[in-house]
Amino acid sequence: MDWNHYRFRSVWTLPAPPVPVYEALERAEDYPRWWRQVREVTRLDDTTGVVRVRSVLPYDMTFTAREVRRDPAAGVLEIALSGDLEGRVRWTVTPDGAGTLARYGQVVDVRKPLLRRLAVPCRPAFRANHRLMMRTGARGLARHLRTV
Repeated sequence: MDWNHYRFRSVWTLPAPPVPVYEALERAEDYPRWWRQVREVTRLDDTTGVVRVRSVLPYDMTFTAREVRRDPAAGVLEIALSGDLEGRVRWTVTPDGAGTLARYGQVVDVRKPLLRRLAVPCRPAFRANHRLMMRTGARGLARHLRTV
């Protein structure tokens, strides 16, 4: 088993139609406004930015996020990550009654040296930290969508 390889899945049930959900998710530079663990997003160009995140555990993760697929008709956003995390993220947005399901999938390898050294003893804490971050993101986006 590669202790530095992670596969995460989350499903967010959101109280808004798919179009505004998709539009919010494609504007990564606005994430810090509604997702408190996303501390900073710096756009480098139309498809690439540098992201800094920090949740409960005392470390930041910084990575470059590059758009590889943006398909509003299919409700799909795919991002390639490099830096402290290397891998991919995919959002899939679909209708769910009067609201939306936003499915998140992430497959990454941790590259940050400290976290690689702590991979075995801290893996459960890293996974819990990610769950907390995703739960907070879902709540923050739901609040944000009520104001737009």
